[in-house]
Amino acid sequence: MTVLPSANCSSQFEAHQANQLLNVSSLLFLITFGKTVLNALTLGLRRTCACHHFMGYFCISLALVDLFLLVSISIISFFREFVLLGIRFTRYHICLLTQIISFTYGFLHYPVFLIACIDYYLVFSKTTQLPVKCQKLFYLLAVILIWVLVLAYVLGDPGIYQSLSAQDAYPYQCPFYISAQSFWVSSSMVLVLGLVLLTFWSEVISLGQAVRVTSYMNEAVLYFPFPSHPEYNVSSKQTLLPKLVICFLGTWLPFVLLQVIVLLFEVQIPAYIEMNIPWLYFVNSFLIAILYWFNYPKLNVRDFTLPVDPFVSWKCCFIPLTIHTLEKMEKPISIIIC
Repeated sequence: MTVLPSANCSSQFEAHQANQLLNVSSLLFLITFGKTVLNALTLGLRRTCACHHFMGYFCISLALVDLFLLVSISIISFFREFVLLGIRFTRYHICLLTQIISFTYGFLHYPVFLIACIDYYLVFSKTTQLPVKCQKLFYLLAVILIWVLVLAYVLGDPGIYQSLSAQDAYPYQCPFYISAQSFWVSSSMVLVLGLVLLTFWSEVISLGQAVRVTSYMNEAVLYFPFPSHPEYNVSSKQTLLPKLVICFLGTWLPFVLLQVIVLLFEVQIPAYIEMNIPWLYFVNSFLIAILYWFNYPKLNVRDFTLPVDPFVSWKCCFIPLTIHTLEKMEKPISIIIC
């Protein structure tokens, strides 16, 4: 008499577990699909191609990995269970694969940030003059190497292995890694930007009220008026910094506010979501602005080829320093009122 209720309860429990697993798989598919669409839109909205530097190559590789994850989730969800190369895949592998990629993404922030800094430093210092094909091959190998090394570290770390093995004991739970690296990178960037705004608040406000959008070289750029008073020092870093801040915030202000909200409310975002192409281009623009500021006195603005930024036109920060008759050459399009 007691066997039938037990069997009934067991079947109900298994059905509940199957529904729970289906919900997890569907949620992961929707999130990955949305991120893939965001990657495509971000790459499509670029003003120029950033394929001449490391960050551009890494962004493309990240988009391909996200696409691979989306295709893998779709195939496993469709077939539910199949054998490939002697490995039996089920819906449990959707969570396992996403966990591995989440750990990998979480450990990529520091290496990508460091390599991008070194790359731009070499560009600014002009210490390397490699042919274009050699540069592309070098960036491609660097991207492949960083993915392989970080993935090998994730799969070989005992602590991560225990975390992944725990999935076998609780197959219907799918926790994801929260990256500490992204927290510290984001905190450092917001802190630096906040200190600059506090220090040069009056200069940023006055410059923002005077800046205009104008047409230069068939492109809409910000034009900073050239002050006529003799105290103005065109070679001063203090003069250049507010312009860099305005150009940066003019493009990335919504993203900066999002970072502030995430940090203030301690929002826990899984690493496979947090590492995305908009975030990388945000970091890319920040690094370029920092290196411009550090290297500005040594730059020959007239002859120097500026690093490619797909979203921010940094050359407008230097136009007043090189072309003092821009107002006579080009008719302003509009006036920005802050």
